[in-house]
Amino acid sequence: MNDSDTTQPARHIDTILQTAHALEARLEAVLDEAGLSGAKFSVLSELVRSGEALPLGELASRLACVRSNMTQLVDRLESDGLVRRVACPTDRRSIKAEITEEGIKRQADGARRVEELDREVAALVSDKDAAALQGMMVALK
Repeated sequence: MNDSDTTQPARHIDTILQTAHALEARLEAVLDEAGLSGAKFSVLSELVRSGEALPLGELASRLACVRSNMTQLVDRLESDGLVRRVACPTDRRSIKAEITEEGIKRQADGARRVEELDREVAALVSDKDAAALQGMMVALK
């Protein structure tokens, strides 16, 4: 084995990570145009998907987030007028996050922008490359 053989996997990893960071930056930029961060968009999207108010602990679990981080995120969403806290009718100790009309509008705007970005990225990737990427993701799981 020569030196170039030992460095090749690192180059692949670096390329994959750089690509992921570049794509994440583009995603954050389009969400910023909708007045959202990726984290805020995720919470709003989960509330839209659920169709109902959710306890903060459940939101944290669904989004693989620490509950204290979810509390802070909901604080910011609430101050932006995108969610409101509501009491749980069956458990006085539990507080739920409920999306507002403005939150629904902002999430829809973000979702539209994410779809546009997805179409742009898809146009840049050939079917062969997309299949190779999918195969790589399956192999890495």
